[in-house]
Amino acid sequence: MSLFETTEVLVFFNVLLQQLGAPVPAVPTMILSASLSAQWSGIFLLAVVATSASLIADWAWYIAGRYYGYRVLSVLCKLSINPESCVSQTESRFRVWGPWSLVVAKFIPGFSTVAPPIAGAVKMSILSFTIASALGAFLWAMAALLAGWLFKDQVNAIYAALQDNLFIVGVVAALICAFWLMWKLARRDAFQARLKLPKMPAAEVLALVKAGQSNLRLVDLRPAMVQEAEPLAGWLPANAESALAAARAWPKTDVIVTMCACPDDVSAAHVAGLLRKQGYRQAKAMEGGYEAWLASKRLN
Repeated sequence: MSLFETTEVLVFFNVLLQQLGAPVPAVPTMILSASLSAQWSGIFLLAVVATSASLIADWAWYIAGRYYGYRVLSVLCKLSINPESCVSQTESRFRVWGPWSLVVAKFIPGFSTVAPPIAGAVKMSILSFTIASALGAFLWAMAALLAGWLFKDQVNAIYAALQDNLFIVGVVAALICAFWLMWKLARRDAFQARLKLPKMPAAEVLALVKAGQSNLRLVDLRPAMVQEAEPLAGWLPANAESALAAARAWPKTDVIVTMCACPDDVSAAHVAGLLRKQGYRQAKAMEGGYEAWLASKRLN
């Protein structure tokens, strides 16, 4: 196997693993691979290889989203250091950009993995998905490969310098990563500490619904696109802002239950906390979110 064939295989599996969600950056590999290429045809071939790998991963996530809906996003965002922003930012980007979100997704760290399952969950056609995803992957790969080709001398010089000072570079990189991780974890812990509020089990919520409790308000905080695809009878589709606006017309004594499709019920707890600050002392997040609601409905 020639050096270039080895490079093609490396790029393929590096891109495939990254797009499946593994923490292995593919851009540096593509930049270095392009700097080793002697011809433009080699750059184009590497772009096709990278696009193919990305498309395979995207199809896998699309199918998962098609069959399992929002639950895939919930699992992916649970791995995020800031799960609440993962859910909200993913949904808002997809809602604003539509299919174009798949084109730009590759250029936004983290978004490239969560965009395909959203597309599957909202039943985007496989043809539209494939075209948008392939276009985005090709543009992303070409951007990295062209950078490596155009600045091949500088890239090779940097690579040689890194090899000569590998230990120092490794220590500095490890320290930077450690400080960044500690900062992000501290932010997450501070955010979660603010969300330690009483929660209501899904079975209890369902019992109140069946009992016909008149002062019960159910607020659905799932992503807007999921609300449209999977509407829930009796639940008010809302986001944080519209939920607070709607609550102004409700008596302060009402029982308000918020629900989301997010890790640790963070969005629901966040809105419930805001409502409690406004005087709605019986505002609570539903424990377990939409998953728990479905399970409770199946049991009853």
